[in-house]
Amino acid sequence: MSLESFFNPSSVAIVGASQKKGKVGYEILTNIISGGYKGRVFPVNKNAEQIEGLKCYPDLEAIGEVPDLVIIVVPAPFVSEVMSQCGKIGTKAVIVITAGFKEIGKEGRELEERVIEIAKRAGIHVIGPNCLGLIVPGNKLNASFGGEMPLAGSIGYLSQSGALLAGILDLARANEIGFSKLVSFGNKADIDELDVMMSLSDDDETKVIAGYLESITDGNIFVRRAEKISNKKPILLIKAGVSSAGAKAASSHTGSLAGDDTAYEAVFERAGIIRCHSIQQQLDYALAFAHQPFPEGPSVAVITNAGGPGIIAADAIERQDLDFAQLSKQTVAKLAKFLPPAANLMNPIDVLGDALADRYEFALDVALDDPNVNIAIVLLTPQAMTEPTETANAIVKIARKKPGKPVLACYIGAQKVEEGVKILRENGIPAYSSPEFAVAAAKVMVDYVRWRQRPQRVVKLFPVNRRKVENIIERHLRQNLREVGEAEAKEVLEAYGFVTPKGSIATTAEQAANIADQIGYPVVLKIWSPDIIHKSDVGGVRLGLEKPAQVKDAFDLMMYRIPKRVPKAEILGVLVQQMSTGGKEVILGMKRDPRFGPLMMFGMGGTMVEVLKDVSFYLAPLTEEEAKQMLISTRTYKILTGVRGQEGVDIDAIAEGLQRLSQLVTEFPEIKELDINPYIVGAEGTVPIAVDARMSIEKV
Repeated sequence: MSLESFFNPSSVAIVGASQKKGKVGYEILTNIISGGYKGRVFPVNKNAEQIEGLKCYPDLEAIGEVPDLVIIVVPAPFVSEVMSQCGKIGTKAVIVITAGFKEIGKEGRELEERVIEIAKRAGIHVIGPNCLGLIVPGNKLNASFGGEMPLAGSIGYLSQSGALLAGILDLARANEIGFSKLVSFGNKADIDELDVMMSLSDDDETKVIAGYLESITDGNIFVRRAEKISNKKPILLIKAGVSSAGAKAASSHTGSLAGDDTAYEAVFERAGIIRCHSIQQQLDYALAFAHQPFPEGPSVAVITNAGGPGIIAADAIERQDLDFAQLSKQTVAKLAKFLPPAANLMNPIDVLGDALADRYEFALDVALDDPNVNIAIVLLTPQAMTEPTETANAIVKIARKKPGKPVLACYIGAQKVEEGVKILRENGIPAYSSPEFAVAAAKVMVDYVRWRQRPQRVVKLFPVNRRKVENIIERHLRQNLREVGEAEAKEVLEAYGFVTPKGSIATTAEQAANIADQIGYPVVLKIWSPDIIHKSDVGGVRLGLEKPAQVKDAFDLMMYRIPKRVPKAEILGVLVQQMSTGGKEVILGMKRDPRFGPLMMFGMGGTMVEVLKDVSFYLAPLTEEEAKQMLISTRTYKILTGVRGQEGVDIDAIAEGLQRLSQLVTEFPEIKELDINPYIVGAEGTVPIAVDARMSIEKV
């Protein structure tokens, strides 16, 4: 979808333009005028002849030409009438500033649906309602009530919250931050976050896309298209409304459903989106991407006039899993020729507290020549001899002379460094107030480059027995059963190549002992009931039974105690199962997110999974590399690879299990949840065993 009529209109009409200062209709009109917009402006107000020197029109038809863009500011009950006028005259781009739609409940939702139905019939695209408007600094178009025009720049910003965007504008003006486009889309009744992001991805003036979201309209489409956008330009998003309180507030704010933070983290990781947790962090990252080249690697050189900040930066580099650049012998030799004898010639390069601008200039020039350096961070503290302004000019000079590597600055202080910081920002050098912030910006740049250089995603498909799974699911749905019993859940897994322990259902103690004799000891007994999901919670699991008498006693005890503990549960018998010994217990799982589809899970298995919560998540379908990355991102991974002399387990086998499970839940959208816990994995070359399984389904 092209947003050209919104971003570059030759004429704008404001329906609801007002003569009264403080009214939204007045503020939007005067912002358009004072911003220097060169196109034609048509105020529409039937009760006024002119506003701010411009002729006023009673309605859109009276203008006598078709405005490229119409901005509607009239009360909500009258918006549908104005939209009909837009359709009649042929306008194709409309911004509805007015609030009072689905964010207020059922009545507002119905009103919004009526407005959008009129727009769709007329082929009109709509931003809003309940929004701040949009701003295009390059075209001097301030079609919003967000205050004065910001600087022109290369950051494109989209926001579901108009008030937040107004705050960002104020913050940006104070920090010399420029934008290419700013769009507040409010209730996104028509144009949504993805439409704006796709338009910005094709916009030559935009180098980085940033935004604030409370919800995502279509999860599956978002993932696919956002991934394509991320391959062209970095995306920095704040996603709010993930806590229970935040989700409730988000729903009341725009009438949208927020969502589970786990799902959004997985989505952003898949799509290459950089998740930001504060406005300041987002702007810090955006400045780095907007003004600096991508780093070719993770090696960072630090130049400082004080040891303390240099140590802080070094610690941050290590914490962020970046490399502390090892300067070459040639670099050290060059530094030694100019820097004082007391200076530290290794990384961090300490030019000492009496360093003037020339010393900084020399050190940065030499450091950027070193092939082992991918990123330079310049730290300055305002000591007695320090020249913050002159040093800023020197940093700008060298960065322009050698534009191939990113240069970030950190001026620690306030009034004494204020002018220097201004010079840096005006010349495209991101300046941060703390070494940790500068290192964090370097980290996201490195991670983004790694993401873009990742291997092409190839999802392996295993030979499976789909028909068997179809039969089991169809039978359960036909009988209105949502929980699939353990035995049949294991049949499903076996159809997709998993190995499960031998076992059968017993309805008497004698039968249980006979089954144990046949499959071999030791055995496990598990209560068999469609109404009991967590068997161990009610005493429904007995492990390590090695004799027929033990099996009979355990059977009788279960059948006696459990009906008393869970009187309404239907007890069908007891599963007698071969006990798996040795290996490590992990969990493989899936929960289907209503927006994004199957969300895969891996973590430490057994009864401790909900206590330790050492789990990772990723969107299905999984590649082999993604499956392994799920393992690596948990603390459990170190245990699995072997610690303190213990033998490690077969990592590739676990990754294959995740891929098989991913294939299963991708091919059968009826599966809502599925856990394999424990999944026992042994040394390399042994066969993992799916000891227990839980599965729920629903119609699609």
